[in-house]
Amino acid sequence: MKLEFLDNVNEYEDQIIRLYNFDKNEAIKFRDAIQETIIKNKLPLDLNTLDFIESINCKLTLHIYESDEGILSMDNKTFFCDLTIDGYMNMLNLIEPFCIKETRSFAMLYELDTQMDFLFSPYAS
Repeated sequence: MKLEFLDNVNEYEDQIIRLYNFDKNEAIKFRDAIQETIIKNKLPLDLNTLDFIESINCKLTLHIYESDEGILSMDNKTFFCDLTIDGYMNMLNLIEPFCIKETRSFAMLYELDTQMDFLFSPYAS
């Protein structure tokens, strides 16, 4: 699984953090890490500490926050995803189909009106 920041992906200068290039087993590991660390233990999850994620050009930490803000950064290198517990529960629901079978589909891991999207895709394109 790879973690990458993409800048100016369209004419609106939107940005994307994407987790890509993974199989069903890595999707399960990612889902379980969110479930255990964020949902159960109420702790931040630094994706760069997970041995199955290779960072291409950024760092991302998932935090519990009082409102769903999405992914934010001051320098386009270090990112923080601030969501409520309900936001992370919804993220788990969006990840679940990738844990059941191999697919060529993709999902946005939150639906917020922000400049930064969070793309979950087993393939790079």
